Amino acid sequence: MISDVDFHAAYLDSILDRYGHAATNLLQILREAQEHHSYIHPDAIDYLIAKLQVPRAKIEGVASFYSFLHLKPHGEYRVLFSDNITDRMLGSVELMQKMCQQLWIEPGKMSEDKLVSIGTTACTGMCDQGPAMLVNGRTITRLTHQRVQEIGQLIRNRTPLENWPADFFRVEDNIRRKGLLLGNTLAPGDALCAALVLGAQNIAEALKTSGLRGRGGAGYSTGLKWEACRNAPGAAKHVICNADEGEPGTFKDRVLLTSHADLVFEGMTLCALAVGAQHGYIYLRGEYQYLLKPLQAALQRRRDAKLLGKNILGHAGFDFDIVIHLGAGAYICGEETALIESMEGKRGVPRNRPPFPVTHGYLQQPTALNNVETFCQAALAIHMGAENYRAIGTPKSTGSKLISVSGDCPRPGIYEYPFGVTVREVLQDCGAVNTRAVQVSGPSGLCIAESEFNRRLGFEDIPTAGALMVFDDSRDMFEVARNFVHFFAHDSCGFCTPCRVGTSMLKQTMDKIAEGHGTKYDLSEMENLDRVLQTSSHCGLGRTACNPVLHTLKRFRPAYESRLKSLDFVPAFDLDGALARARQMTGRDDAGAHIKAEET
Repeated sequence: MISDVDFHAAYLDSILDRYGHAATNLLQILREAQEHHSYIHPDAIDYLIAKLQVPRAKIEGVASFYSFLHLKPHGEYRVLFSDNITDRMLGSVELMQKMCQQLWIEPGKMSEDKLVSIGTTACTGMCDQGPAMLVNGRTITRLTHQRVQEIGQLIRNRTPLENWPADFFRVEDNIRRKGLLLGNTLAPGDALCAALVLGAQNIAEALKTSGLRGRGGAGYSTGLKWEACRNAPGAAKHVICNADEGEPGTFKDRVLLTSHADLVFEGMTLCALAVGAQHGYIYLRGEYQYLLKPLQAALQRRRDAKLLGKNILGHAGFDFDIVIHLGAGAYICGEETALIESMEGKRGVPRNRPPFPVTHGYLQQPTALNNVETFCQAALAIHMGAENYRAIGTPKSTGSKLISVSGDCPRPGIYEYPFGVTVREVLQDCGAVNTRAVQVSGPSGLCIAESEFNRRLGFEDIPTAGALMVFDDSRDMFEVARNFVHFFAHDSCGFCTPCRVGTSMLKQTMDKIAEGHGTKYDLSEMENLDRVLQTSSHCGLGRTACNPVLHTLKRFRPAYESRLKSLDFVPAFDLDGALARARQMTGRDDAGAHIKAEET
């Protein structure tokens, strides 16, 4: 009879061997260790402590940071409904209630028979085909009342996920408008051949000439970043692709990794040539776990074609390969230094900057880190030539941009435009009518009203990471902002006090207004809170957490004021109301049994 220790050793040793017994791979080790019990078993933790020579606090600290890792059982089936605003608009709240009633379970709890737990998660990147959910990490799209009922029955019957209908897991690209990137006809290796002709030393300069800027929203010059990494001291250098697109409303990288993976890898490889790196990594968000095997297969095809590995395309010394790191449910890891911390097996807490990743990145070594779309655009720019690329878009925003469109429109999906397109043009193409507001770049971005729809997407006017959520005139913009505020409060990493406390205070204030206890004092206090978060938060999450409130207050103030109880301060806690039960028990309802409000 095999002992518990021997049982854990049997599967943990194979995981440890695969990751070189390195504590820097702790997140990946814990993620795979969890698959055997659906949670990280205490005996597994004891074994890892001994084998990795790390303290218990480190293992449990890392495991508790990521929402997809669990230190306690949560049932054979872990059901998580996507709680993004677009999912809510499509009825996700009612669908979750239906499943909870069907399975006799409360949200956020595990059933008494330990079969299932049901809860919510942030945006799953399926805004164009929601409502969506995750079941044991697997994505299910296009939920309906019938589909939820079928899923509930499959869970009751303990049907393995591999035997569920394949259509449940179908994820579509929904490409609605192609352009420079989505319409490209490059064969694997074409951009690399062009880069080799150009010369490794000239790649960064060509990208600077092309005007290519990062597609993550900040818009830093890609050529300048690669040049700084190349010139940074140190023999070991790295290339990292940030595929952790966790911003609600954004799903363009999912489509690129599905249908244009070779172009992503091509861009990473020519980056390695430009900066002198031999090691590449893709940090893939945990919600996209279903893409792991297809991406690994694509990488192997490139190795077989001599487009990865040793002596790429027959050029001696051109050695570069790519491995995939899978995230585990932490929005903050989309921030580049938090992502690097996560890759090193730590909690995903953003670093202080400077120093920047180009000089002190992964393992404190020079690192070129860009997102999925940027690497694709870099490959296109090198292949077509800097001047040809620069001719597309606007003077300060060259090339094209992918836009993830979701919300109140009949044709949600991916749209590609040259930079400079107006918001109104996008709305017309996706069929939106009676549009009240558009949220650009997710909760941390900008909310605009109808009078601003002629503004242009580009770094000269509205910079965007690529999300565009549409809200028609039936939507309550207060509730939209409230959903975003809840998102920030939930996904704050908790490292710095201003963000940890400030996002919680913001959430409590919005809930207070929603419950009918708000005053104009609360509105001004939220504006004051923004000033605190702007000046003292550790990273961008805290600095942008108040954006949804401030932008909707500016443009849709009646949505707030219609909920206000009075113009003066009113505490959220009703002391007199709390004494109602005591009055009932004592049979008193006279004036002396009530708390009198002070007269002013």
